Amino acid sequence: MNAIDTLRIAIQGWAEAGALPQVFTYGFVVNAVLAGLVIGPVLGGLGTLVVVKRFAFFSEAVGHSALTGVAIGILLGEPYTGPYGALFGYCLLFGIGLNYLRNRTGLTPDTLIGVFLSISLALGASLLLVLSGRINIHILENVLFGSVLTVNSQDLLVLVVVSLLTLALTLPNYNRLMLASFNPQLAAVRGVPVKAMDYLFVVLVTVVTVASVKVIGAILVGALLVIPAAAARLLSQSLRGFFWLSVLIATLSTQAGILLPIEFALPLPSGAAIILVAGGAFLLATLVRGLVPSLRGMPS
Repeated sequence: MNAIDTLRIAIQGWAEAGALPQVFTYGFVVNAVLAGLVIGPVLGGLGTLVVVKRFAFFSEAVGHSALTGVAIGILLGEPYTGPYGALFGYCLLFGIGLNYLRNRTGLTPDTLIGVFLSISLALGASLLLVLSGRINIHILENVLFGSVLTVNSQDLLVLVVVSLLTLALTLPNYNRLMLASFNPQLAAVRGVPVKAMDYLFVVLVTVVTVASVKVIGAILVGALLVIPAAAARLLSQSLRGFFWLSVLIATLSTQAGILLPIEFALPLPSGAAIILVAGGAFLLATLVRGLVPSLRGMPS
């Protein structure tokens, strides 16, 4: 029994004793909530860089490419419940290759992302057609839209490892990453290795996106990188406030999106519910921004 299993059993015990709501007596609910607590803050913090760098389309493309990674993994014999080898391998190849060609060809990011995404989706669709006779194709709905029912101890372990790795690489380099995103020319003058920061950013977004697919879904995971940070940018007056408000919105959205459909028996996939809550936070931030003229938010 690992630490994750021990923690889950302990939380279930507290719920059975009445210290926590009754819904926490179910193991899949505890797994989902723990996954949200791990990945929500990471997506929120990393989302600030995505918004500043204007790479929202990139994060969406990586999420969509995860479907092709799943198909490749199943084709290679990995379990369909967690083909992490092919998922991480293919998506990293997708992200790094895209960034390499962006630096080499001079084409705009949106053009290259459109080319890569189209090819990836065509490849994924072809592979899924090959696999249609081997597996229940409806299982892939969990990959597309996320499902709290499918989050297990292995998924939690992957999330924890990816989150710790992301924190270890991001926190010491956050200011340099932000400067390279805001003003690459100024960053280069100040001795920041802009290209290295670029590749670090691409790798971080890719691994976090892939690790989050089980909870949020390949179609929607990019949205949780963007929406909380966009809402935070509308309201924040400083970089510190921008970062922490984005983390808060992403974490609360993740928890609410997981728990509300379970509590009220709503027929919503977890990913859709999480994004709807985050979208509500964005609309609220827009309303507050409109009602308070002095609230200027972060500069563009």
